[in-house]
Amino acid sequence: MTSSVLRIVPAIFRLAWPVLVAQLAVIASGVLDTVMAGHYSAVDLAAVGIGTSVYFSVFIGLLGMVQALSPIAAQLYGGKQYERIGEETRQTAWLSLGLAVLGVLVLAFPEPYLRLFGTPPEVESRTRAYLYGIAWALPAMLLFRVFFALTTAVSRPRPVMMINLVYLAIKAPLNALLIYGLLGAPEMGGPGCAVATAIASWLIVAIAWAYCARHPFYRPFRVFARWSWPNMSALWNHLKLGVPMGLSFFVEVTSFTFMALFLAHLGAATSAGHQIASNVSAVLYMFGLAVGNATGVLTAQAIGAEAPRDARHTGLTGVGMMLAISACAALGIFIQAREIVLLYTRDAAVQAIAIRLLAFVALYQLFDTAQVVIVNALRGYKIAFIPMLVYTAALWGIGLGGGYLLGLTELRAANALGGATPMGAAGFWLAGLLSLIVAAGILFAYFLHVSRNYRSEISVVPAGARESA
Repeated sequence: MTSSVLRIVPAIFRLAWPVLVAQLAVIASGVLDTVMAGHYSAVDLAAVGIGTSVYFSVFIGLLGMVQALSPIAAQLYGGKQYERIGEETRQTAWLSLGLAVLGVLVLAFPEPYLRLFGTPPEVESRTRAYLYGIAWALPAMLLFRVFFALTTAVSRPRPVMMINLVYLAIKAPLNALLIYGLLGAPEMGGPGCAVATAIASWLIVAIAWAYCARHPFYRPFRVFARWSWPNMSALWNHLKLGVPMGLSFFVEVTSFTFMALFLAHLGAATSAGHQIASNVSAVLYMFGLAVGNATGVLTAQAIGAEAPRDARHTGLTGVGMMLAISACAALGIFIQAREIVLLYTRDAAVQAIAIRLLAFVALYQLFDTAQVVIVNALRGYKIAFIPMLVYTAALWGIGLGGGYLLGLTELRAANALGGATPMGAAGFWLAGLLSLIVAAGILFAYFLHVSRNYRSEISVVPAGARESA
């Protein structure tokens, strides 16, 4: 086991750090939109905030179905079935286009979301304009995610990192042109962010697939060797993995989105304090996402190579790495909570709330980052349905349901035991922490069960029998 760990840790690190940089570039793009729209007007800032929440709720749900290509292609890569990777990629491209049509229709008719947010008329009109603009970005972003899934599955994440950095570099001047109307461009305010996103998205998707077509590394996969029409059997097999992944992504994102909506009723200071805590948590989650992506890819490659012991060790090593990183982060948050909050605000009321919430964040991210690595390791085995059920019960049931009870209602039983309810934002974060402890515990036990049984299955079933099955 020790020799495996010494080999696996550098492999995970090599795959994880470019993905981390790529994800941080995406976050930086969102920060850029917020800052630049905020300088234009408060109405446009609100519209961009609401529009972004709607867009990502739609995009993340669809992304999970596209991202199923990653474990599929990684297993094929581990098994040296290179040409099948090309066919799976073509079929995923068709799937992404079909999903894009669905997503564009949702963004073009956003009434259910706008009613949920209860937006004032002046903000609603700007939000609609933002969503109409960002709808044009959705097909490009899904097609780019096909490339993302392919190239990370075959252990080449650096092109994704470089292209995301190019995207950020393009996005800044486009924002300036279209938000403020510089150099004769139309002055669009907040919706200009969306149009800039659409233009930048189509540019990077062209760069990504041109790179894939021309670079010799991708030649054995024969992605562009022939034309493939949609194959319903292949698409169905993809969706059996992709739909549970998409629903898991959706549950995870909306559990956070709805938490913010519930807390909006408690006043500006509470919302601002929660936003600071959420931002710190989101940055740390990127580390879990990067290590999880690398762990899932290497696990799937080991399965494809019929090395189940390596698959199990990879999953365990990824979880151990992430726990060590998150423990250091937790210690840093506990020690530097006040200094972290001071980077965001000088408002004393907001500071008091945010500092209290960061104590929850320190523990929350420990289990949040661990569970995302475990889930990705399970996806390496092409397992997504059970994690989806666990997510739904834990994040929506315990996290949101428990958060509503602890945060917004008076529980006499809790008060009789010395608790003080309603707890406000702290109640939601406490319930969220409990939900992640439950989710991480169940998923880790399930990973141990799957990896142990998979190893024994492989050891007793001959290769020829497996192929005929």
